[in-house]
Amino acid sequence: MKKSDILNDAALDILSSIEEGVHIVDENGFTLIYNNAMSEIEGLEENIVVGKHLMDVYPEWTKESSTILTVLNTGKPILNREQLYLNFKGKKITTINSTYPIYRDGILVGAVEISKNNTYVSHMSEKIVDLQQRLLKDKKKKDTIKSYSFDNLIGKNDEFSKSIAVAKRASKTSSSVLIYGDTGTGKELFAQSIHYESKRKNCTFIAQNCAALPESLLESLLFGTTKGSFTGAVDRPGLFEQADGGTLFLDEINSMSMNLQAKLLRVLQESYVRRLGGDKEIPIDVRIISATNEHPKDLLEKGTLRKDLYYRINVIPIYIPNLIERTDDIPVLVDYFIREYNKKLEKDVWMISDELMEAFMHYHWVGNIRELKNFIESSMNMLDQDEHVITINHMPAHVDGLLNKKKVNGFRDKSIKFIDLNSFIIEKEKEIIIEFLKINSCNVSRAATDLGISRQNLQYKMKIYGIDKKIAK
Repeated sequence: MKKSDILNDAALDILSSIEEGVHIVDENGFTLIYNNAMSEIEGLEENIVVGKHLMDVYPEWTKESSTILTVLNTGKPILNREQLYLNFKGKKITTINSTYPIYRDGILVGAVEISKNNTYVSHMSEKIVDLQQRLLKDKKKKDTIKSYSFDNLIGKNDEFSKSIAVAKRASKTSSSVLIYGDTGTGKELFAQSIHYESKRKNCTFIAQNCAALPESLLESLLFGTTKGSFTGAVDRPGLFEQADGGTLFLDEINSMSMNLQAKLLRVLQESYVRRLGGDKEIPIDVRIISATNEHPKDLLEKGTLRKDLYYRINVIPIYIPNLIERTDDIPVLVDYFIREYNKKLEKDVWMISDELMEAFMHYHWVGNIRELKNFIESSMNMLDQDEHVITINHMPAHVDGLLNKKKVNGFRDKSIKFIDLNSFIIEKEKEIIIEFLKINSCNVSRAATDLGISRQNLQYKMKIYGIDKKIAK
């Protein structure tokens, strides 16, 4: 047997056993190879497809709907394109296709399509979308429920108070708002507070996390779909239509692809939406409040947020400080959450111990307010009915070490001064920052480059750690 024959046989064996569907056609659109996986995806037998022209087997395909036909027409590859259609058993199929042209001596001689069956994931995502749509409809049938207001924004810290003041002014207008702050700082609380204090308070407030769904589903969820826009599509209004007259809160907006960001920008500029597959322009009146957990300038530098979209959504910027920037609010928040969970859990807790409060004041609060709230709820569940003070012993086990439960021979050594792991890390980070500032003659930009972080991030750390340029000299 010739070496070429052995290689051909091996290639065919591999194609017949892999999980991805493979469909190879010549330059005229006649099928050469159609493997087992593709047969299972589409519900067609190999002998029905091989040797036949694409249009004889798939008469409904067009250059717009078929990646193979598009590649044969353009000679350019298409990567990771989602394709939705009914297979020949009548089952709705979703595939992720990458299709490549095949050239020989510079001449197009065919195309190969590699398909990954994404049907299960797509069906699950669509169920989530449908459930969300039903919940929105149910909410519209009832009176609008006020979830959060400015009264729920607890704290007296100066920076936090400034953020609330900006948000209150924003509630008096209909301009776009961009909220940025770390995870758990309360971005949606601010968004709802703005909405329910505005003239739109009697209309719908809809929140959507842009990182929660694949791009194609997020696009159809936002803009809606038209029957026939793709196989199995139905007439369904998008979130823009459902939020008409009200507010649409788009969290983690930077997770959108550049293509989807461009479509969003057009909607914001022209105040109308066109459903997927439709040609009707539907006017909308929706206020957009966006949010990101990264500084917008960092997103622009990384290229994950379009500049034109940024300028459109950043009419009123609101920064929400981290909890470690407002530690003076921790006692107030602790008291608020204790009262909240006393009602929910039917407890009679009065306070937390001085030792635990000291631990809280030194803790690094990666999860911010959400983490503090979780700690209080978790610890209150550990208290017996006759206990009224939360101590360090009631804290969740996973933070035991971080809250410095130092013991000697099995007992807490009260003489040991409180030093927790987070405080140690913070002190070391401060020392490193000061050292790099000294090395770079207090040039923040050069120090940030040497540290491998952005200039804004270094300035932020200098601010929260109280590092002045004079200290570094």
